[in-house]
Amino acid sequence: MTFELRNIGVIGAGQMGSGIAQVCALAGMQVVLNDLSDDRIHAGLATVDGNLARAVAKDQITEAQRREAMALIRPASTYDGLSDCDLVIEAASENEDVKRKIFTKLCASLKKDAIVASNTSSISITRLASVTDRPERFIGIHFMNPVPKMQLVELIRGIATEDVTFELAKTFIIRLGKTITVSEDFPAFIVNRILLPMINEAIYTLYEGVGSVDAIDTAMRLGANHPMGPLQLADFIGLDTCLSVMQVLHEGLADSKYRPCPLLVKYVEAGWLGRKTQRGFYDYRSGTPVPTR
Repeated sequence: MTFELRNIGVIGAGQMGSGIAQVCALAGMQVVLNDLSDDRIHAGLATVDGNLARAVAKDQITEAQRREAMALIRPASTYDGLSDCDLVIEAASENEDVKRKIFTKLCASLKKDAIVASNTSSISITRLASVTDRPERFIGIHFMNPVPKMQLVELIRGIATEDVTFELAKTFIIRLGKTITVSEDFPAFIVNRILLPMINEAIYTLYEGVGSVDAIDTAMRLGANHPMGPLQLADFIGLDTCLSVMQVLHEGLADSKYRPCPLLVKYVEAGWLGRKTQRGFYDYRSGTPVPTR
C-alpha cells in the first residue's frame, strides 16, 4: 500500500481532540489542529504541552520527545490549513448537526484521496459519511477518553467504507500503539452501547432513592471492582455527552430500556454537566468532590 497516513488533521481542540493530537505527535506524525477560534486551538496546545510535561516528570517520555512532539503540532484557524492532510479526524461535540455541518464544509479544502474520520461515540457513520463527497473514504475512529491513557480504539465502517480505507485506519491505530476493536455501525457501537445504559441505570437508582451518590459509587467500585463509580464516571465523561448518547440509543433502537433518566435530563438542563462545569453528581468547587445528592 503506497498511500500512508503521515499528516493528520484534528478538528476540535477540546479534551478528545487535544488527546488525539498528542498521541499522533508522540508517534512521529505531523498534526494540524483546528477549532472554531485561535483561543481554543491555543488552549488545546497548552493542554498537550501540560500533559507531556507531566509525562516527562514521571519519566514516561524524555524532554527531547516532548519538544519533538510539540514541534510536530501546528495550528490551523481554517479548513484550508488541512489541505495537505492524509487523514482528518473530527472530534467536535457529540451533536449530529454540528458534525454534519463540519463535514459538509470540510471536504472542499481536502485533497482528493484524503480520508475523513469521525471520533463520534454513538452517531451513525453511514449517515455522517452521506454528507461528504467521499463516503468510501470515511470511517469511524472512536478513541476512548482520556486518549493518551486509554488503550482501546473502536473502528466502525459505514455501509460505503472501502477496504483500503479500513486497512489504512487499522495501520494508523497500530502505529499509535493502541488496540483495535471493530464494531458494526449500530447506535453507540460496542463500548457505549454497554457502558452508557449502565450509567443511566445508576442514575435511575439515585433518582428512585435506592441509594445515595456515595452509596452507588462505593457499591460499584468495591462490589464490581470498577476503577471509578458510574456517577463519578458520568461526571468525567460529561453529563451532556451521556445524555446525547442515551438519546441516540433511545431514538436509534426505539426501545424504552434506553430512555434517558429524567434526573440526567434535569442536571443537563441546570447546566450541571460534571467536572467541566464544576458541578454534576459531585460538586468540585472546593477541590474535594462532594456528592450533590
